[in-house]
Amino acid sequence: MTLTDDVEVAAQLGGLESAWEDGLGDAYAFYRARSAPPVALAAALVESALSLQHLGERTPAPPELLVGDLCLARASRLLADEGDQALQVAFAAAVERTAAAAAGGPPARPLRDLLLDAIEGAR
Repeated sequence: MTLTDDVEVAAQLGGLESAWEDGLGDAYAFYRARSAPPVALAAALVESALSLQHLGERTPAPPELLVGDLCLARASRLLADEGDQALQVAFAAAVERTAAAAAGGPPARPLRDLLLDAIEGAR
């Protein structure tokens, strides 16, 4: 899937075209098969953000960190626009669990599994 295949998605990704090419597009296609476009894009943005930020690994370069932060901010806005507070909380908990595990806390299930649980719980 190319970024221009979906005009609505392309409109949401100004400044994130490089992330699309680096896996965001593939993640979106995965989640799109399981949820509505805004939620699928939010999940893909969260997944890309945490990948860009190299949780538990090396320190990301400032551009990666900033793009990751932008991905998280866009995901948050998309979820807020959906108006489902339980979904917002479930996504935040998935990020929190993943970050805590990367910082040496209790192990977490893979992020994709946590996000799928959040999506399934919202249905």
